[in-house]
Amino acid sequence: MRNRDIGAFAWGALRGYPARTLLMLTAMAIGVAAVVILTALGEGARRYVANQFSSLGTNLIIVIPGRAETGGVSPSTLMGETPRDLTLDDAMALTRSYKVRRIAPINIGATDAGWHGRSRDVTVFGTTHELLALRHWTLAKGRFLPDTDIDLASPVCVIGMKIRDELFGPQPALGQWLRLGDRRFRVIGILGSEGRSIGVDVQEAVMIPVASAQQLFNTPSLFRILVEARTREAIEPVKQFIVDTLKARHQGERDVTVITQDAVLATFDRIFTALTYAVGGIAAISLMVAGILIMNVMLVAVSQRTAEIGLLKALGAAPRQIIALFLAEAFLLSVLGASIGLLLGESGSMLIRYLFPTLPAHTPLWATLTALLVALSTGLLFSLLPARRAARLDPVLALSGR
Repeated sequence: MRNRDIGAFAWGALRGYPARTLLMLTAMAIGVAAVVILTALGEGARRYVANQFSSLGTNLIIVIPGRAETGGVSPSTLMGETPRDLTLDDAMALTRSYKVRRIAPINIGATDAGWHGRSRDVTVFGTTHELLALRHWTLAKGRFLPDTDIDLASPVCVIGMKIRDELFGPQPALGQWLRLGDRRFRVIGILGSEGRSIGVDVQEAVMIPVASAQQLFNTPSLFRILVEARTREAIEPVKQFIVDTLKARHQGERDVTVITQDAVLATFDRIFTALTYAVGGIAAISLMVAGILIMNVMLVAVSQRTAEIGLLKALGAAPRQIIALFLAEAFLLSVLGASIGLLLGESGSMLIRYLFPTLPAHTPLWATLTALLVALSTGLLFSLLPARRAARLDPVLALSGR
């Protein structure tokens, strides 16, 4: 029996039992589609986080007051002490290395903003003009904070687009005086960028000079210091320079935490990669269920086609040829089911990307290949038992239907 004959016979067997064939194709297609869609979601989440971090800027180093201990509790915490404040002088000291391109001290707080009877709560960022280039933000109108000494408290602000729409409506915002708490600031710019910074939507934030923020919130401390290294290779030397400089300024005590954008991104990347593997593995279980369904249905098919198998054996078909016929039938089922499932999965991924444009839900190549391989493997593996059972039938008894 030639391979073409085996394929034709298997195809004829599938067409002869349409309900049974449709049931097994549906099971296999659902399994493959589940793997494709779930891994696309996991990969999309990983890429989304990576894109968000890339928007923070390149070669970014973040300085946080207080030292993070491995055990989660430092000796100073147990003694009731608070971390030493980061100050504007500390920030200025970090500009003394030629490997540092720019720094942006950050203070943050919440207050109410008002203009001509309209008011709402806003998040206020105290920072400098360097933050615009460091974060790769863009302006819709006006200009960003002025390039002056960081300890100069200028009464100017830059507002997000939502703040502009809610407070000023159709009126022009540039040049207007915006009340923040008990102080007034002139609007000199409107941010055009979207996204989140430190968990805050920048379109709902107000930027003011860091010294003005310290006066507004009556605090000398900084929330963070963002540092940008000149090159990727300079990140580690700059990180060590920051630690040494602040340690010398803080009486020999290392009381800050210095993290890099790459380190944070690598942590999230590991988390989402593991999540993708996990959801892909869970979805792959449905392929095993589909394989078991194929085995059970084909066992029933053997009993239904006993006379047919007996006739084949009476005509001289060897047991290996009977096995080949059933394996070919399972192979066709697996290929068709996997192809339909792949088409459904890619369509589902496209629908997710259409509904959520910010989520790049693309199925990784390894997931697609794995889903197809597992589908084919389970189809063939679980059809071995029915195939061997058919090959062992006695031709005389099979012809009599027993």
